[in-house]
Amino acid sequence: MMERRSFVKQAGLAGVLAAGVAPAVVHAQANIRWRLASSFPKSLDTIFGASDVFAKKVSEMTGGKFQISVHAGGELMPAFGVVDGVQNGTVEMAHTAPYYFFGKDETFALGCAIPFGLNSRQMTAWMVEGNGLKLMREFYKQYNIVNFLGGNTGAQMGGWYRKEIKSLADIKGMKMRIGGFAGRVLERMGGVPQNIPGGEIYQALEKGTIDAAEWVGPYDDQKLGFNKVAPNYYYPGWWEGGPQLDFFINNKAFEALTPEYKAIVEAATAVAHTDMQAKYDAKNPAALRQLVAGGSKLFRFPKDVLDAAFKESMAVYAELSAKNPNWKKVYEDYSAFRREQNLWFRFAEAGFDDFMQSQKL
Repeated sequence: MMERRSFVKQAGLAGVLAAGVAPAVVHAQANIRWRLASSFPKSLDTIFGASDVFAKKVSEMTGGKFQISVHAGGELMPAFGVVDGVQNGTVEMAHTAPYYFFGKDETFALGCAIPFGLNSRQMTAWMVEGNGLKLMREFYKQYNIVNFLGGNTGAQMGGWYRKEIKSLADIKGMKMRIGGFAGRVLERMGGVPQNIPGGEIYQALEKGTIDAAEWVGPYDDQKLGFNKVAPNYYYPGWWEGGPQLDFFINNKAFEALTPEYKAIVEAATAVAHTDMQAKYDAKNPAALRQLVAGGSKLFRFPKDVLDAAFKESMAVYAELSAKNPNWKKVYEDYSAFRREQNLWFRFAEAGFDDFMQSQKL
């Protein structure tokens, strides 16, 4: 051992590499190939793009040894089939909006967004510094999944409507594409929710199969062309104050990684998480201006619609807490964190934003 140390000291790293004894000094990592199934179409460089950002960063940090191929929704499996794909090990990982899978268990939605929930900064705070990541990982174990933060869109818009929504009465009988289990709240308000993947919304709205649709916000909505088939654009998206996307990784695939590769995966997800919202925040303002200039009519939801939505949302959460132990455990922590966050944001963030948005800059 002493002889080896002496040799390393005298020869230096270049000499060691030349002598062919590098494995003792530099850990040789294996070449790995993974597949990532996205729930999103390639046309959306913002939300689909997070997977590309992640895969590129993993490759860069491993000198190309860890390659992850990214596949759009429907390419390897249906957009809403990715949890089954990861759970069964068909693919090593996925990028998706957890609330798509509320039909399996409503608790999935708490890892993404619920009506009148946390905004994007609060969601990241709950996940990283609160108990969010710990609680959601305990829950996802049932599905052989390890989750990592995979981006956030920021607060979303309230969607596109063929007809104006002047009061709660206009919600009655309205068929709307709406994400997550916000549909359950809409149903209680008299609406008819539809769960449709992003790539199929335009056609449904154009044909009149649905009366309204929401996706994310101006930049994505303009790309998907919703303004061409529904003129009325509403805000705020009360069901999505800060929806978080996730990278779902098969637990066996993740545990098979070396400690170095695990750390690289975690670091790369953090980059993708930050990058997504930066893109949305940077691109949405210009897109909104263009939509309005093109004839889209911008409306705030009537107060009776927001009040009814809030009331029904709280009723849904109380009912779920009474019958779903998974939900109850996570929601109790989530709601306590939300209460504290709103107390703080009310003074600092909201106070500052309210003043700045009233100024002519």
